[in-house]
Amino acid sequence: MDLEQALTTRRSIRRFSQRPLPASDLRAIADAGRLAASAGNRQPCRFLAVSRRELVTAMHDNVAWLAGAGEPPLGAQAMAYMVILADPAVNRNYVSDCAAAAQNMLLAAHGRGIGGCWIGSVNRDAVRDLLGIPAQLEIHCVIALGYPEERSVIGEVGDDAPLTVTRDSKGVLHVPKRELEDLLRFERWGEK
Repeated sequence: MDLEQALTTRRSIRRFSQRPLPASDLRAIADAGRLAASAGNRQPCRFLAVSRRELVTAMHDNVAWLAGAGEPPLGAQAMAYMVILADPAVNRNYVSDCAAAAQNMLLAAHGRGIGGCWIGSVNRDAVRDLLGIPAQLEIHCVIALGYPEERSVIGEVGDDAPLTVTRDSKGVLHVPKRELEDLLRFERWGEK
Protein backbone atom coordinates (compact mmCIF):
# COMPACT_ATOMS: atom_id res chain seq x y z
CA MET A 1 0.00 0.00 0.00
CA ASP A 2 1.46 3.39 -0.92
CA LEU A 3 1.22 6.45 1.31
CA GLU A 4 -1.64 8.09 -0.59
CA GLN A 5 -3.70 4.91 -0.36
CA ALA A 6 -2.95 4.56 3.36
CA LEU A 7 -3.98 8.15 4.05
CA THR A 8 -7.24 7.89 2.12
CA THR A 9 -8.32 4.42 3.29
CA ARG A 10 -7.44 4.43 6.99
CA ARG A 11 -10.60 4.72 9.04
CA SER A 12 -11.23 4.25 12.76
CA ILE A 13 -12.19 0.65 13.48
CA ARG A 14 -14.26 -0.24 16.55
CA ARG A 15 -15.16 -3.90 15.89
CA PHE A 16 -12.35 -6.43 15.91
CA SER A 17 -11.85 -10.13 15.23
CA GLN A 18 -10.65 -12.02 18.27
CA ARG A 19 -7.40 -13.12 16.62
CA PRO A 20 -4.40 -12.12 18.79
CA LEU A 21 -1.91 -9.55 17.53
CA PRO A 22 1.73 -10.65 17.33
CA ALA A 23 4.12 -8.83 19.67
CA SER A 24 6.25 -8.07 16.60
CA ASP A 25 3.39 -6.02 15.12
CA LEU A 26 2.92 -4.12 18.40
CA ARG A 27 6.65 -3.36 18.40
CA ALA A 28 6.51 -2.14 14.78
CA ILE A 29 3.51 0.08 15.57
CA ALA A 30 5.30 1.57 18.59
CA ASP A 31 8.41 2.10 16.48
CA ALA A 32 6.37 4.13 13.99
CA GLY A 33 5.29 6.31 16.91
CA ARG A 34 8.90 6.68 18.06
CA LEU A 35 9.88 7.95 14.61
CA ALA A 36 7.21 10.70 14.50
CA ALA A 37 8.15 14.36 14.40
CA SER A 38 8.96 15.87 17.80
CA ALA A 39 9.28 19.58 18.60
CA GLY A 40 12.95 20.38 19.09
CA ASN A 41 13.57 16.62 18.85
CA ARG A 42 12.87 16.47 22.61
CA GLN A 43 10.98 13.14 22.28
CA PRO A 44 8.67 13.23 25.33
CA CYS A 45 6.48 10.33 24.15
CA ARG A 46 6.48 6.91 25.79
CA PHE A 47 4.44 3.88 24.71
CA LEU A 48 2.82 1.08 26.66
CA ALA A 49 1.57 -1.92 24.65
CA VAL A 50 -1.19 -3.87 26.41
CA SER A 51 -2.16 -7.29 25.05
CA ARG A 52 -2.60 -9.52 28.10
CA ARG A 53 -6.26 -10.55 27.96
CA GLU A 54 -7.30 -9.53 31.49
CA LEU A 55 -5.66 -6.12 31.08
CA VAL A 56 -7.25 -5.60 27.65
CA THR A 57 -10.67 -6.43 29.14
CA ALA A 58 -10.12 -3.95 31.97
CA MET A 59 -8.94 -1.31 29.48
CA HIS A 60 -12.17 -1.71 27.52
CA ASP A 61 -14.09 -0.74 30.64
CA ASN A 62 -12.03 2.44 31.04
CA VAL A 63 -12.40 4.04 27.60
CA ALA A 64 -15.42 5.68 25.97
CA TRP A 65 -16.47 4.89 22.41
CA LEU A 66 -18.00 7.23 19.83
CA ALA A 67 -21.76 7.32 20.45
CA GLY A 68 -22.87 6.92 16.82
CA ALA A 69 -20.59 3.92 16.35
CA GLY A 70 -21.60 2.18 19.55
CA GLU A 71 -19.47 0.29 22.03
CA PRO A 72 -17.88 -2.87 20.63
CA PRO A 73 -19.93 -5.84 21.84
CA LEU A 74 -18.45 -8.85 23.58
CA GLY A 75 -16.68 -10.93 20.93
CA ALA A 76 -15.73 -7.84 18.88
CA GLN A 77 -13.63 -5.90 21.38
CA ALA A 78 -10.05 -4.74 20.85
CA MET A 79 -7.29 -7.32 21.14
CA ALA A 80 -4.66 -4.83 22.29
CA TYR A 81 -4.26 -1.23 23.33
CA MET A 82 -1.37 1.14 22.87
CA VAL A 83 -1.23 3.79 25.58
CA ILE A 84 0.57 6.95 24.47
CA LEU A 85 2.24 8.66 27.39
CA ALA A 86 4.27 11.83 27.73
CA ASP A 87 6.98 12.94 30.11
CA PRO A 88 6.29 16.65 30.78
CA ALA A 89 9.77 16.98 32.32
CA VAL A 90 11.17 16.36 28.83
CA ASN A 91 8.77 18.79 27.15
CA ARG A 92 5.64 20.20 28.80
CA ASN A 93 4.24 21.09 25.35
CA TYR A 94 3.95 17.42 24.37
CA VAL A 95 0.43 17.33 22.89
CA SER A 96 1.47 17.78 19.26
CA ASP A 97 4.28 15.24 19.63
CA CYS A 98 1.88 12.64 21.01
CA ALA A 99 -0.66 13.38 18.28
CA ALA A 100 2.00 12.93 15.59
CA ALA A 101 3.03 9.63 17.20
CA ALA A 102 -0.60 8.46 17.35
CA GLN A 103 -1.18 9.18 13.66
CA ASN A 104 2.03 7.38 12.68
CA MET A 105 0.97 4.39 14.77
CA LEU A 106 -2.51 4.27 13.22
CA LEU A 107 -1.03 4.36 9.72
CA ALA A 108 1.54 1.69 10.60
CA ALA A 109 -1.23 -0.54 11.96
CA HIS A 110 -3.36 0.03 8.84
CA GLY A 111 -0.41 -0.87 6.62
CA ARG A 112 -0.20 -4.22 8.45
CA GLY A 113 -3.93 -4.92 8.06
CA ILE A 114 -4.62 -4.00 11.68
CA GLY A 115 -7.49 -1.69 12.56
CA GLY A 116 -7.15 1.01 15.15
CA CYS A 117 -9.20 3.62 16.95
CA TRP A 118 -7.69 6.71 18.57
CA ILE A 119 -9.43 7.25 21.92
CA GLY A 120 -9.06 10.43 23.92
CA SER A 121 -11.85 9.77 26.40
CA VAL A 122 -10.01 7.65 28.96
CA ASN A 123 -10.50 7.12 32.69
CA ARG A 124 -6.91 8.18 33.27
CA ASP A 125 -6.81 7.50 37.02
CA ALA A 126 -8.13 3.95 36.59
CA VAL A 127 -5.79 3.22 33.66
CA ARG A 128 -2.82 4.62 35.59
CA ASP A 129 -3.60 2.30 38.52
CA LEU A 130 -4.38 -0.71 36.31
CA LEU A 131 -1.14 -0.49 34.34
CA GLY A 132 1.18 0.85 37.04
CA ILE A 133 1.97 4.01 35.09
CA PRO A 134 4.41 6.23 37.02
CA ALA A 135 3.01 9.52 38.35
CA GLN A 136 5.48 11.61 36.31
CA LEU A 137 4.00 10.37 33.00
CA GLU A 138 0.83 11.87 31.53
CA ILE A 139 -1.65 9.69 29.64
CA HIS A 140 -2.24 11.46 26.33
CA CYS A 141 -4.49 8.93 24.57
CA VAL A 142 -5.12 5.26 23.91
CA ILE A 143 -5.29 3.39 20.59
CA ALA A 144 -7.49 0.30 20.43
CA LEU A 145 -6.04 -2.31 18.05
CA GLY A 146 -7.14 -5.51 16.35
CA TYR A 147 -7.93 -7.07 12.99
CA PRO A 148 -10.99 -5.30 11.54
CA GLU A 149 -14.41 -6.91 11.74
CA GLU A 150 -16.27 -3.94 10.31
CA ARG A 151 -16.19 -1.57 7.39
CA SER A 152 -16.10 2.19 7.74
CA VAL A 153 -16.80 4.51 4.79
CA ILE A 154 -16.65 8.26 4.26
CA GLY A 155 -19.61 10.38 3.31
CA GLU A 156 -19.11 14.06 2.52
CA VAL A 157 -21.24 16.84 4.01
CA GLY A 158 -21.53 20.59 3.70
CA ASP A 159 -20.74 23.18 6.38
CA ASP A 160 -24.22 23.13 7.93
CA ALA A 161 -24.94 19.38 7.81
CA PRO A 162 -24.65 17.30 10.98
CA LEU A 163 -21.45 15.33 11.44
CA THR A 164 -23.26 12.39 13.00
CA VAL A 165 -21.66 8.99 12.59
CA THR A 166 -24.18 6.23 11.85
CA ARG A 167 -24.15 2.47 11.40
CA ASP A 168 -26.40 1.03 8.68
CA SER A 169 -28.39 -2.23 8.79
CA LYS A 170 -25.40 -4.12 7.34
CA GLY A 171 -23.12 -2.87 10.12
CA VAL A 172 -21.19 -0.45 7.89
CA LEU A 173 -20.11 2.69 9.71
CA HIS A 174 -20.76 5.92 7.80
CA VAL A 175 -18.47 8.79 8.81
CA PRO A 176 -19.33 12.19 7.29
CA LYS A 177 -16.40 14.40 6.29
CA ARG A 178 -16.63 18.02 5.19
CA GLU A 179 -15.76 18.72 1.55
CA LEU A 180 -12.27 20.04 0.87
CA GLU A 181 -13.71 23.11 -0.90
CA ASP A 182 -15.37 24.11 2.39
CA LEU A 183 -12.10 23.85 4.33
CA LEU A 184 -9.28 24.97 2.01
CA ARG A 185 -8.32 28.49 0.95
CA PHE A 186 -5.26 29.68 -0.99
CA GLU A 187 -3.19 32.78 -0.28
CA ARG A 188 -5.92 34.82 1.51
CA TRP A 189 -8.90 33.51 3.48
CA GLY A 190 -11.61 35.05 1.29
CA GLU A 191 -10.25 33.45 -1.91
CA LYS A 192 -11.14 29.88 -2.91
